[in-house]
Amino acid sequence: TVDSAPMIGALDADAVMTPKLTLSYRQAVAPQETLLSPAGGRITGHEFHRTSVTPAYGSQAAWLVEGNPVGFSTPTLHASYLHTHWAGHPAVAQRFANAVHVATPPDSSTQTRAPKPRDLDFEARKLAPQSAGLSKGAPQPAAGLRHHGDAEASLGLVDFAVNVYDGERPDWLSKALASSLDTVHLYPEARTAEAAVAKRHGRAANEVLATAGAAEAFGLIARMRDWKRPVVVHPQFTEPDVALVAAGHSVEHVILDEGTGFQLDPDAVPTDADVVFVGNPTNPTSVLHSTDTLRALAKPGRILVVDEAFMDSVPAEKYSVAAARLPGLIVIRSLTKLWAIPGVRAGYALAESALVTELRDQQTPWSVSTTAAAAMVACSSDGAIAEASSRAATIARHRAILVDGLTALGFKPIGPASAPFVLVKVGAGVHQSLREAGYAARRADTFPGLGPEWIRIAVRRPDVTRKLLTTLAALS
Repeated sequence: TVDSAPMIGALDADAVMTPKLTLSYRQAVAPQETLLSPAGGRITGHEFHRTSVTPAYGSQAAWLVEGNPVGFSTPTLHASYLHTHWAGHPAVAQRFANAVHVATPPDSSTQTRAPKPRDLDFEARKLAPQSAGLSKGAPQPAAGLRHHGDAEASLGLVDFAVNVYDGERPDWLSKALASSLDTVHLYPEARTAEAAVAKRHGRAANEVLATAGAAEAFGLIARMRDWKRPVVVHPQFTEPDVALVAAGHSVEHVILDEGTGFQLDPDAVPTDADVVFVGNPTNPTSVLHSTDTLRALAKPGRILVVDEAFMDSVPAEKYSVAAARLPGLIVIRSLTKLWAIPGVRAGYALAESALVTELRDQQTPWSVSTTAAAAMVACSSDGAIAEASSRAATIARHRAILVDGLTALGFKPIGPASAPFVLVKVGAGVHQSLREAGYAARRADTFPGLGPEWIRIAVRRPDVTRKLLTTLAALS
């Protein structure tokens, strides 16, 4: 509506004319791929209006202005009070024209589809058409949020894009996975795995929920309640966004600042946020937030979700809250990364028993496979914990070689890095140049708050890392 008068209904928002006139020039950044811009695209626009909009932005914002999301964006709609002149940004006009050209009219006998990247002339992924199962105006995850490192690791490229340990899988884990096949004729049960995980973290068995990887846990959390103000701290892993939007929620982002090294200030999170997602250590920044910082986010009436998917790669699991019994705290863990078993889909959630019950009520029966449950049992043993500690120390040594090498080349990787990857600003175009030279790094412009000048580089063996550094030096 505008001043309570109904409009066409393209936006689930209300606008009201106010006495205050806003007049300014703004620099704006696209937080993800949009109808008008690739992720990280920058424009200059001006504001000239007297209108207040509620909400100020949608599940996907049109722009980030001074780090704050504004406006509304879907694959076929862009709405913002930031005015952009086509003459100043002809590429924006061309993208819009291309999208119109390839779109199918709504009354066509053929299926309506959103424009695809090849039509809009930007790299990488499809923008999915709106699902017929969702009502008009239902939020849709931005295409960029569904992009992950495995999409970068093309055959023939040296893989620095996927954050899994590049050492050999231990024999005891291989044997456990193989032995699990002896009971796949039975329906899987995860209670034994949950008991093993509980012992590993010093918790009760009813405080553990086995999940099909961390991604399933995010979906369960998204569906467990009718969230009023869900907040995701960015840049970070984007599956919480995808899960929340798929569950029908409008997501708010708190964008951390490069100038502070992407450190989290708890006061930046809205006090009335009823669920907050934060990674620790954070993907892709490799930043490790202190226990005090995380505890400051815990508030009555709020669920705090801490994604510790990479915590087992941190020596001594410094700042882990996996054993903490804070009211409203849910900790997400994954076995994928350290043990290099992404195909098994093994993870778990740790929380007070009442929250675990809420999560379990949302879970599809038998979602955790027999093989995944066997992996959880094996990786929770005393021997596995000792080997995990050794692997974490190895990662730290190998990461230091990568960080020192990048620094010697004049780059400034975000630090101190604490995860099996490093975030570094190398300049726009370097990501593609590395691919052409035979190396796959993770593009970072699909993480809200980052642009095309950033890449994420996984920690690898020193000999492989030095070859990458030599290539980067030649490109600089």
